[in-house]
Amino acid sequence: MSVFRTKSVERSIRETDEPGNSLRRELSALDLTVFGVGVIVGTGIFVLTGEVAKKSSGPAVALSFVAAGIACALAALCYAEFASTVPVAGSAYTFSYATIGELPAWIIGWDLMLELALGAATVAVGWSGYAKILLDDMGIHLPTSVVGEDATFNIPAMLIVLAVTALLVTGVKISSRVNAVIVTIKIAVVLFVIVAGLFFIKGGNYHPFVPKAESSPDLHGGKAPLIQVLFGYTPSTYGWAGIIAGAAIVFFAFIGFDVVATAAEETKKPKRDLPIGIIASLVICTLLYVAVSLVVTGMQNYRHLSVDAPLAEAFKSVGHPGFATIISVGALAGLTTVVLILMLGQSRVFFAMSRDGLLPSWLAEVHPRFGTPYRVTIIIGVVVALIAGLVPLSALAELVNIGTLFAFIVVSIGVVVLRRTHPDLPRSFRVPASPVVPILAVLACGYLMLNLPVETWLRFVIWMIIGFVVYFLYGRGHSRVGKGRAESS
Repeated sequence: MSVFRTKSVERSIRETDEPGNSLRRELSALDLTVFGVGVIVGTGIFVLTGEVAKKSSGPAVALSFVAAGIACALAALCYAEFASTVPVAGSAYTFSYATIGELPAWIIGWDLMLELALGAATVAVGWSGYAKILLDDMGIHLPTSVVGEDATFNIPAMLIVLAVTALLVTGVKISSRVNAVIVTIKIAVVLFVIVAGLFFIKGGNYHPFVPKAESSPDLHGGKAPLIQVLFGYTPSTYGWAGIIAGAAIVFFAFIGFDVVATAAEETKKPKRDLPIGIIASLVICTLLYVAVSLVVTGMQNYRHLSVDAPLAEAFKSVGHPGFATIISVGALAGLTTVVLILMLGQSRVFFAMSRDGLLPSWLAEVHPRFGTPYRVTIIIGVVVALIAGLVPLSALAELVNIGTLFAFIVVSIGVVVLRRTHPDLPRSFRVPASPVVPILAVLACGYLMLNLPVETWLRFVIWMIIGFVVYFLYGRGHSRVGKGRAESS
């Protein structure tokens, strides 16, 4: 019973038609692109722009977004080939099962919890923070103990998660339509920020565009980037090192394009639509990120930017608080879709793992009316709501990043492996210049991982150890492949 036993691509595709465990194919390329834009445009624009510009990159935060975008683009090409070749729910988990083996696939599925479930909880807390700003602007002042990022019992964060859970249970098509409406509002607000902000740019705020590197006495021990600890760098901010360190943080802003791949099984024409949805959403969002970061750092000196609500505060600083209210509405819309799609992705990953027997199989049951994996969706919704309501998550964006980067590395390796093990498998999309592009993706994502703090690596290792324990106590013995009820190759 090898832990590296694989599940054949052909068998994975056949299982999508099993009665009771089959999802409905209702999504188009446009739906997927809107999903991608809906989940990517959110925290990055509305929150991280100010934090990274102020603490790491200065006005060159735009270059941090470009660097993170390039790393994502390399991985996106690998995701596009995999998702169109193996159009099955589960994304990186399913791809890994078909190429590297069961234990690596389990670890990826376990790892995706850091990106999806924990990411959704983190964004829900950010949603509550913007809700507090909007309510304050309207003259409604709620106690900080129940609303905002410092709340001890964050009621708005819990409510938005539960509302999204109910929407996801009712069907993926309804969810996509609601998402499309909210994304339209969000993009309109982002374009408003870009156009309106152009009139308040001061050239002096861009100088120096790449601030001179400064020593950072706070970055020591567990808070220092791993690469600094390994190679003896003096902890610093700004400069070119600050740009790369900033890229490792704003990478959180790009998580989500891979969630498009989790909807592969619900796509009408996956071989054509998945590559379009993945790549188009990433390109659109990268352009928006760069434009917004340039406008905001031009409006207000980077050292004075707000960490909690940089866009809204930038307009307040130039005497337009009314614009700040509009931005807060856009932020609420933006963060709502991020929570929606991250939870959609998490439910599909767990659905795939349950169908394979690595998690309890009863979780994989699909609702007879709505055609959604309702049991696992409800369980995830309750857990995420509790985390968002009770746990302070301000420092966990980095943990989400390391989990995502690790998944990207495994997928990029998997593309090369599948080319060798299944050279004749029909591929409607192929990564150009393979294996060069997958190798570059591994190197780029690995380098960003090294720029994350030591304490983040320690938490990641602990989480992975827990995953190993769960697999050997439950998953290995209940695996359908291991029991011989599915083909193995």
